[in-house]
Amino acid sequence: MSDTPSDSERRAGFLARAWDRLKEHPLARVGPGLITGVADDDPSGIATYSQAGAQYGLHMLWTMPLAFPLMAAIQSICARIGRVTGKGLAANIKAAFPPIVLKIVVVLLLVANTLNIAADVAAMGEASQLVTGVDRHIGTVVFVLLTLCLQIFVPYHRYVAYLKWLTLSLLAYFLVLFTVRVPWGEVALSTIWPRFRLDRDAAAVITGVFGTTISPYLFFWQASEEVEDMRARHSRPLTADRSAAGKELRRIKWDTWSGMLYSDASAYFIILATAVTLHASGVTDIESAAQAAKALKPLAGDFAYLLFAAGILGVGLIGVPVLAGSAAYGLSEALGWKEGLELKATDARGFYGVIAFSVLIALVIQYSPIDPMKALFWSAVINGVVAVPLMTVIVLLASKRSVMGEYAASRTLIVLGWIATGVMGLAALAMLLPGG
Repeated sequence: MSDTPSDSERRAGFLARAWDRLKEHPLARVGPGLITGVADDDPSGIATYSQAGAQYGLHMLWTMPLAFPLMAAIQSICARIGRVTGKGLAANIKAAFPPIVLKIVVVLLLVANTLNIAADVAAMGEASQLVTGVDRHIGTVVFVLLTLCLQIFVPYHRYVAYLKWLTLSLLAYFLVLFTVRVPWGEVALSTIWPRFRLDRDAAAVITGVFGTTISPYLFFWQASEEVEDMRARHSRPLTADRSAAGKELRRIKWDTWSGMLYSDASAYFIILATAVTLHASGVTDIESAAQAAKALKPLAGDFAYLLFAAGILGVGLIGVPVLAGSAAYGLSEALGWKEGLELKATDARGFYGVIAFSVLIALVIQYSPIDPMKALFWSAVINGVVAVPLMTVIVLLASKRSVMGEYAASRTLIVLGWIATGVMGLAALAMLLPGG
């Protein structure tokens, strides 16, 4: 009897080896970066991108290719800080800078995130009413309780699996383009050579787009989720385990850059979809994501309308937990509380208390005289104010060998980080100047 393996055995062996190599590939462990990227396109972000497309048509598409390397670099730096040190962003700031720096950043983060959550859950309630006909206030309560229960009662390693599946909801904005005519030649030309008058209105839209794309809450979440991922796999910080450094840093690079590319491309498609439908039909004033979805119905049909609305709900179910979670990580690390989504609520009462408080206060805003869209405006202003000093601190942290050891960020990342900080500084100035 021959010992020579049969063709079927050889094929099985080849497939097994290929599968093993695939499991070791950095893309196989894409996670924190992907979730962070999708959270960046939350319902309030969709509203901002929709307004850009509706008001300026194809001539705001250029913002996304410019934003991509900047947002990817700063998120990659945050992920690197978390994985190398084994601590979140607030804990590192607490150790390396005067206490006043952390206090100001965390207080502003809490206020901005709560206002942003209020705007997001309002948009989700409106979107659910468009799809189901159920009153938007009822839908808002349901979504708030759902996200709260998932975060508090479901362990992180299970909850994160749901979040990864929800990232597919952003594909809705790509699919919308199949329901309408898209002049791809004009799209390509406008992306690289836009034509618009740079006045105060245009500056406000550009500021909103960059402020939505590069937001402080994403920095805290990115670093903390690297720590969560590390704990889930019982790994040690890279400063204590050099053997894992090469593989982990490659994985972080894949994860953050691919996650931000997915986010950036989705935002591009939202601007494009609203440009070729709403702007082309003379609808140029959009105040919310749900309004954009409703306006699409007579222009692009029921399918496009439902896709757009479904996308709002899907990304909202990611965006709200990320906003609440990043605030909880920031405050808990600042005060030295136990923190982590893998912990039980009884073991981290302060951490989960911040999550519950921020989400429930956001819910209360729905029934108060405060306009959720005004809340979104003020959250954008606060984010614009806090982003620049926070990004400065982040780039300095990533450069410090006393913090990062031999794994300080590369010169390319540092340069991109400083450019991103400069761009956000200009955006903040434009937002704060009278008449801006």
